[in-house]
Amino acid sequence: MKSLSGWGRHPQVPCAVHAPRDCDALAAHLAAGPVIARGMGRAYGDSALNRHATLDMRHFDRFVDFNPETGQLVAEAGVTLDQIITHFLPRGWFLSVTPGTRFVSLGGAIAADVHGKNHHVDGSFGAFVDWVEVMQPGGAIVRASRDEDPALFHHTLGGMGLTGVILRAQLRLRAVESGWIVQRTIPVETLDQMIEAFAGAEDAPYSVAWLDAMSGTGRGHVMLGRHATLADLPRGRRSAPFNVPRPRPLSLPVTLPGFVLSAPVLKLMNALYWRLGLRKAGEALVDWERYFYPLDAITGWNKAYGPKGFVQFQCALPEAQSAEGLKALLGALRDTGAGCFLTVLKRFGPGAGPVSFPMAGYTLALDLAANVRNLALMDRLERIALDHGGRFYLAKDAHLAAKTLHAADPRMAEFARWRSERGLNAAFQSEQSERLGL
Repeated sequence: MKSLSGWGRHPQVPCAVHAPRDCDALAAHLAAGPVIARGMGRAYGDSALNRHATLDMRHFDRFVDFNPETGQLVAEAGVTLDQIITHFLPRGWFLSVTPGTRFVSLGGAIAADVHGKNHHVDGSFGAFVDWVEVMQPGGAIVRASRDEDPALFHHTLGGMGLTGVILRAQLRLRAVESGWIVQRTIPVETLDQMIEAFAGAEDAPYSVAWLDAMSGTGRGHVMLGRHATLADLPRGRRSAPFNVPRPRPLSLPVTLPGFVLSAPVLKLMNALYWRLGLRKAGEALVDWERYFYPLDAITGWNKAYGPKGFVQFQCALPEAQSAEGLKALLGALRDTGAGCFLTVLKRFGPGAGPVSFPMAGYTLALDLAANVRNLALMDRLERIALDHGGRFYLAKDAHLAAKTLHAADPRMAEFARWRSERGLNAAFQSEQSERLGL
């Protein structure tokens, strides 16, 4: 047995961990079930934890095929997004959708149907997946696509590993001319101004905002972006457009004491970051790493929240209720005096699929140290989101109660019924699925 957790380091669960190297070994573990697959462990909560058998899929890490004309890549589930970028960006290809860390496995990205800063334009990760191969109970390998077993395909996108073990997939990469991003930073003083900035930038390929959740005003920075063309680059960079500086990552080698990120410290950090953003207002050329993955610059940043770890609250709110709901959520955070630095707002386009998280509107994410006060605050935040028609992101969840999830997202009851009809519920289970009645 090994004590495991998600990226939030809460909860810690004793799990029997197996690392199969081929499909025969994998099928043997399924026969002894129940199991859950695990990639890089970057889901924040308990969605990739199973006490009986957690299957480490990192040995399934090969590129299988690539079409340089179409950008279609076939790869095994244990390949990471970082490996895809490292191998294919120098050849002029980038991920069509990427979450906020590149240290995610392909299987995990599909299972969570991760979204990025371009959801309002391009949708989520699954929009660029052509097919998946999934191992089912008994060891059968099924290829599913929009035309072949579409129910399995669509339930796998966002199904949190509960539809089978993802083995490989074909996805479409995006052709780019450089490794640079043209970023435009727009400081705003209020939440209303932030929403106006998003609304005025619907054509921007990428958009994201950082909020100073402790300021009382909703101030922050909206950061728009697009892939830089050769014409955008200084002449000296045009001969090697993918040769971008790779900053040496910092490291947080030890877990900090819980008091280090106290509310006063976090309030000061927010104020400093706000002032830094003011100096960066306007347009600038930034490398892909800084724009898409700022937190990856600090290895082990999750240790900053102390030995008890942290939880993330992330909800999606429908557009009509977004402004009111966001103000209520930020108001609850201020009322309790909870400290928060990582507060991120993104615009969503229409959702897709029977279990995928996004809906047309906005999504708010904030990280909180996992202490008694903040866990009680999570209850309040969830009620506010529920009252405003919101739903919750299972890839970040470590706290929801089953009744809250099912009240917010009636699709989940249908998902549980579908799993039962396909004979999947006894074979594929996680701590999260048991907690949420999936």
